Amino acid sequence: MSPSKLDSTDSFGHEEASVSCSKPENGCVDSLSIFHSEKAVEELLQQTPVAGMDEHLIEFSEALRTVAKALRRAAEGKASAQAEAAEWKRRYELERTRNIQMERKVSGNNNCEMLQHWWIRSSLDNAMDMLRIMLPCLFFWEVGKEQNKRIAEARMAEQFSAEKNGDIDCERVKNSDNQSMLQNESNEYSETGCMKHGIWSHEVLRDRESDSNSNADRNKIMRKASFKLSWWCNGENGDQHKHDIVSFERGNITTAERSSKQISLKWESDPQTVLILTKPNSVSVRILCVQMVRWLRERKKLNVYVEPRVKVELVAESSNFSYVQTWKDDSEISHLHMKVDLVITLGGDGTVLWAASMFKGPVPPIVPFSLDSEHFKDCLDSVLRGPISITLRHRLLCRVVRDAAKNEYETEPFLVLNEVTIDRGISSYLTNLECYCDNSFVTCVQGDGLILSTTSGSTAYSLAAGGSMVHPQVPGILFTPICPHSLSFRPLILPEHVTVRIMVPFNSRSPAWASFDGKDRKLLAAGDALLCSMAPWPVPTACQVDSTNDFLRSIHDGLHWNLRKTQSFDGPRDRDL
Repeated sequence: MSPSKLDSTDSFGHEEASVSCSKPENGCVDSLSIFHSEKAVEELLQQTPVAGMDEHLIEFSEALRTVAKALRRAAEGKASAQAEAAEWKRRYELERTRNIQMERKVSGNNNCEMLQHWWIRSSLDNAMDMLRIMLPCLFFWEVGKEQNKRIAEARMAEQFSAEKNGDIDCERVKNSDNQSMLQNESNEYSETGCMKHGIWSHEVLRDRESDSNSNADRNKIMRKASFKLSWWCNGENGDQHKHDIVSFERGNITTAERSSKQISLKWESDPQTVLILTKPNSVSVRILCVQMVRWLRERKKLNVYVEPRVKVELVAESSNFSYVQTWKDDSEISHLHMKVDLVITLGGDGTVLWAASMFKGPVPPIVPFSLDSEHFKDCLDSVLRGPISITLRHRLLCRVVRDAAKNEYETEPFLVLNEVTIDRGISSYLTNLECYCDNSFVTCVQGDGLILSTTSGSTAYSLAAGGSMVHPQVPGILFTPICPHSLSFRPLILPEHVTVRIMVPFNSRSPAWASFDGKDRKLLAAGDALLCSMAPWPVPTACQVDSTNDFLRSIHDGLHWNLRKTQSFDGPRDRDL
C-alpha cells in the first residue's frame, strides 16, 4: 500500500471534523464544541501519567478514548448528512423543474384537456355498461354454484346411507358420475375458451379408484393453479421476448429450444458501396490498401470511400485513383451509414474501435483485416457473395450529467465498444464513487477507480484489472474495480437491461475522471454523475469461422490462455486397480 493511501485513510476523521464546524442546525451536535472537546480529551491523554496510577485511572483513560471516537463519528455523520441533504435538494429541484414544464405543456393545450375530459366521461359510461352486464351474470353464476354444491352434498349423503344399508344402486351411481364428469368437462372447456388469448392453462388429473366393498367408482379431480407471466422494464410491460425465452404450455415453465447455429448475414441485394479505413503510418497497410481499392473497383465495380488522408495518399501515388470518394467535414460522417453497405478495416483492434466510433447510430457490417492478409480477394469475394457469420458486439451508451444540469440530456452521449473508465487521474487520494444499478444502491468504490466494460472489452482493460473473460455474444455490463481498497471487492456482471449510475459524492476529497475507450476524458466534480446503459446499435463484425471459434482462437493465440508446458510422460504412475 502506498504512503499516500495510508495518509488519506488515516486522516479521514480529522479532516471531516474540521470541515463540518460551520452549521450546527438540523438537530446535530455543535461541531465547534465537538472539536474543542476532542482536543481537550487528546491533550489530557497526552499528559505524563502519575507514578501511582491505579486501575481506576486506566479505565478512565479508556473511557476518554471511547468518548473521543464517539465525537469523531458524530462529526463524520454530520458531514454525511449535509451531503445527503444537498443531494435530495438537487433531486427536488430537478423534479420541480420537470413538473413546471409539464404544467406549461398541459396549460398550453386546451384541446388535449377537452379530449381528456371526453375520454374520461366515455370510459366511465363504458364501465357502467359493463357492470350492468356483468352483475346479473355473476349473480346467476353464484346461484348455480350453490345449487351444484347442494346437489353434491345430497348425493354424497344418499350414497353414504345406501352403503350403510348394503343395497346401493350401482347403475344409478354410474349414471350420476358420468353426468358430473360431462358437466366438469363442459366447465373446463368454457374456461379454456375464455382465456385462449392469454397465457393460461388448466391440467386436470383424474385418478379412479375402485372400492371392493361398494363396487362404485370414485373420481378425484385435481386442478393446477393458473398463472400468467409478463415482462416489465421501468414499470412498463413488454412481452416481446416471451416466445423466444420460455414456454407456457400446460402451465409449466420451460426454456425454449435454443438454436445451435450462429448469427448469419445474407445479402438481399448486392452491395454497392464500401468504406475502407486504414491504420496510419504503416507501409504494409498502404500497399494492401492500394491493391484492395483497385480490385474492388475494377473487378467488383463497387463505389469506394476512404478517409481524406488516404485519398491524398492514393492520388499522390497515381492519378487513376480519382474515382475514390471521401468526405469534406465531420457533418457528412453522420450520414455515412445511409451510403455505405460494408466497412473494411486494415489494421488491428484499434482500427476497429475507430471504425465503430465514426457511427453514432446504426453500424454497417465490419470486415476486419490484419496486417498479414495475403488472401483478401477470396475472403472479400465470399463476404460479398454471402451469407457470412457475424458477431453482434454490444456498445454502451454513456452520458455525463452535471450537478447544475436541469435534465439528463444536456450533454452529448458517448458510444463505447470496449469500456468506460472512471479513475482518480493525477490526484493522490482514493476515488470515492457511489454506484447505483437502476434505483438500487450497489456499493461505494474506494480505490484507484472503476471499469464499466462490454463483453467485447472483457479481454482488454477489465481483464488486466481482474475481470473475467466473457463471450462477446453474451449481453451484459462488466463491473470491475481498479485496485480496490478492500480484499472482498470482487467484479460483477450485470444484466443488459439495467442502467448504471456512478456519482461523485459531495464529501469526496478529489474529483474523478472518465474516459471512453481510452479517449475523450471528462472531469467529474462533486455532485456529477455518469449514466451507462446498453446502446440499441451493436457493431456487427464478420467472423472467419463463427463467433465461438473466433473467440476461443483469439484468447489462445492473442492472450496465450492456459498455455503451459505439457507434463512429462515419464515418471511415477498410479498402480492398476
